[in-house]
Amino acid sequence: MAYVDHAFSITDEDIMMEPAYIVHNKPPIKEIALSIALLIFGTLGIVLGSFMAYNRIGGDKAHGIFFAVLGGILFIPGFYYTRIAYYAYKGYKGFSFSNIPPM
Repeated sequence: MAYVDHAFSITDEDIMMEPAYIVHNKPPIKEIALSIALLIFGTLGIVLGSFMAYNRIGGDKAHGIFFAVLGGILFIPGFYYTRIAYYAYKGYKGFSFSNIPPM
C-alpha cells in the first residue's frame, strides 16, 4: 500500500470560480493624453533642434543639439505608448489598453 499525504488534498474551496485575472480594456484617457503630448513635443524638439543646429533659425549649434536630444528623449516613449493606444483602439491582436502603465 502506498503512502498518501492528505495534507495537500484539493477541496471544493480551493477551486477558483473566477478567472485568475480580468483584463479591463477601457482606454486610460490621462495616459493617452500624456503620450500624445510627449509625441508632439518630442517631434517639435527634434525639428526645431535640427533647424537650430544648422543655423536656419535663432540659436547656436549647442542649443540645437540639446533640443534635438531632448526631443528624442520625449519622442521615444510618446511614440511607443501612442502606438499601443492606437493599435488597442483598432483592436489588433495582442494589444490592449492594459499594456499602458497607469500614472
